[in-house]
Amino acid sequence: MATLALPVVPAPLPSGPILRLRHTTTARTAVAAAARNPAVRPLPDELQLVADIRSPHNHIRVADVSPRAAGHPLAGARVLLLDEPGNIHSLIFPRRPHCSLTDTYFDAFATLPPLLPRPPSLAVLGFGAGSAARALLHFFPDVSVHGWEFDPAVLTVARDFFGLAELEEGNAARLFIHVGDALEAEAPPGGFGGALVDLFANGSVIPQLQEAGTWRRIGGMVARGGRMMVNCGGGCVEAEEEGRDGEAVKDATLRAMAMAFGEDMVSVMEVDESCVAMTGPPVTGPKEVAAWKERLPLELRHFVDMWKPYNGTSCE
Repeated sequence: MATLALPVVPAPLPSGPILRLRHTTTARTAVAAAARNPAVRPLPDELQLVADIRSPHNHIRVADVSPRAAGHPLAGARVLLLDEPGNIHSLIFPRRPHCSLTDTYFDAFATLPPLLPRPPSLAVLGFGAGSAARALLHFFPDVSVHGWEFDPAVLTVARDFFGLAELEEGNAARLFIHVGDALEAEAPPGGFGGALVDLFANGSVIPQLQEAGTWRRIGGMVARGGRMMVNCGGGCVEAEEEGRDGEAVKDATLRAMAMAFGEDMVSVMEVDESCVAMTGPPVTGPKEVAAWKERLPLELRHFVDMWKPYNGTSCE
């Protein structure tokens, strides 16, 4: 792989999960990054820094994965990095402007609408730069998305570097973005049809999601018969805080969900080392599986076969 030099960092923008990249940084890049901030993990060689922004809540970096990074699963992608370890929270493929898929767990999120009460409205708790919303709006023209993002600077970056402004303009009647604490989000009368939960802070699934009471409150936002899909993280997630092991946090999050909804009401799948969970009765019967697939685009149908009942101990 070619080593990419980091460009001059632009001035910070005003204020207004998860994937990981392998770190194969050269000594020269590591020394330069450490000189800027000893706490910041340097970027891998295959990334070119586009913007480096500090907000009161996040260290936000935008980077492009070299399209020449042979064999890299995200070659050609633009990624949103939050937290010092550099966890990826959103991505797009600028060279594929008409494709909303990411080849990550965000695509699995886009399979939820056919299982929801109609017409479906979804809450996206942890909006990021809108990767999940983009796929939902593309594949399901009757879906409305209500997103919550805690840090307004993340939304500013999303509009400037990830096409969120254009997504909002093209879906003004279906996309509604709120700045604030997702755990304090207000549901419409009757609740949302479903919810996507992707809440991370300091490189880890937020501690509140390891509490059954939090899940009961989030579940109260969802209409009768609705469901949630959740990014529970896993070993691929690297936290800033010592002792927040990704595997242990994932297991604690799943246990809290099972305690809140019942172990037989949680299903799991693993996508690129990230554990995704779904609430509601398992979809296992041949007729149910076939009906779900029939209402999905071909590109998403393989996810239906990946779900397994939660066994009380892991995501596998």
